[in-house]
Amino acid sequence: MNEELDERISVDPKICHGKPCIKGTRIPVQQILELLEGGEKIKGVLKIYPHITKPDILACIRYARKLVEAVA
Repeated sequence: MNEELDERISVDPKICHGKPCIKGTRIPVQQILELLEGGEKIKGVLKIYPHITKPDILACIRYARKLVEAVA
């Protein structure tokens, strides 16, 4: 994965049972993706989680895409 993903997404077995999270938070990538899948806009996600940024959300999307590419 690229450096930006490494800077924004972390996987630590001590945090959220090792699920990928936005670095410096306990917000799993999965939670952000579920909000977006449910129709929430990026601005809405930022209102729900005001301490994260748009680049954090975009990193979650890219992280998911990279996982799909890895198994395809």
